[in-house]
Amino acid sequence: MTYKSKFGFGCMRLPQTDANDPTKIDQELFNEMVDIYMEKGFNYFDTSYAYHNGMSEIAIRKAVVERYPRESFKICDKMPTWALTSQEDNDKFVNEMLERLGIDYFDVFFIHNINTPWIKNAKKANTFEYVKKMKENGIAKKIGFSFHDTSDLLAEVLDEYGDMFDVVQLELNYLDWEDPSIEAHKCYDLCVEHGLDVYVMEPLKGGAIVNPSDEIKNDFKQFNPDKSIASFAIRFCASLEHVKIVLSGMSKMEDLLDNCDTFENFEVLSDDELSFLEKMAQKLADNLAVPCSECGYCLDACPEMIPIQEYFNLFNRSKQTESNIYRLYFDKLADEKVPAEDCTYCGTCLDYCTQKIDIPEELEKVCEHFQEGFTPYS
Repeated sequence: MTYKSKFGFGCMRLPQTDANDPTKIDQELFNEMVDIYMEKGFNYFDTSYAYHNGMSEIAIRKAVVERYPRESFKICDKMPTWALTSQEDNDKFVNEMLERLGIDYFDVFFIHNINTPWIKNAKKANTFEYVKKMKENGIAKKIGFSFHDTSDLLAEVLDEYGDMFDVVQLELNYLDWEDPSIEAHKCYDLCVEHGLDVYVMEPLKGGAIVNPSDEIKNDFKQFNPDKSIASFAIRFCASLEHVKIVLSGMSKMEDLLDNCDTFENFEVLSDDELSFLEKMAQKLADNLAVPCSECGYCLDACPEMIPIQEYFNLFNRSKQTESNIYRLYFDKLADEKVPAEDCTYCGTCLDYCTQKIDIPEELEKVCEHFQEGFTPYS
């Protein structure tokens, strides 16, 4: 496998014509991005039953399946564990995904987001056994699961089911690599021990890595003015031997072109670059008010439907600037959606947070921050 073959198109954050409606995908722009991606020799598309409220799969059908020969591309899709209520749901969701995509087999198929609450659903629905049969029957060429939890749970899952799988998809980036709440390094090592390939999601941690403070941006410019911040993060992941795919969710053409350049002219990280990224990881951790990856799983769990990740995004950005504009955004978000102060502290969201954030406590800080004014990081 070449480094170039590691570049996967993540379809969780596609370009939209309406920023407030995830179902409104900019199909024309996505088609253009797919054409450039394919022309340059890349061919892996990652989606899920849930992405863009089901429209991601349909967008891939229109941009890829209906416009390119089946053997020229690979598609990965995922079983929605949170929606499983019975064994029959396995067939129901798989058939719906195949229909949305317009294909008759998956190149890769995952059980989506194995974590403490949702693994119970997968076990009750016999989804592990079902996915194994998908591979035996040729419905999936490779099988695995995406994982968002501690290394202890991953060890349990691999001890019980590891022999049947080919791949584990992990949240992995240089910010989370040694983070004790994410344990990315430990999870990676466990996959290697079990002889499984690693596919990487969130190499930019939902954008947190590429939207740092001005001080950190200047550090990168001084270190190497010719390389983007994103390219360092992508190369960190792709330089790892057992990482076979690095996904990047791209909503803008410039992001696609930058990533294409990174992989077409790939350079394994040097020791100096690794040392530099260790320093930047510490600075980023110190500057992030809330280490949110904006995955949105908490929103799906919240009884009040509070747009938690959007509030955390505003909080993080406002902590890194002298501008008061984010107070206006905070008020606008509360008016258009649900106020952050409507949190009832029920704690339902806690089991679903991939970053192990105490969400109710942090939402309280968000409210205090914007209601009392804020002091940016120095």
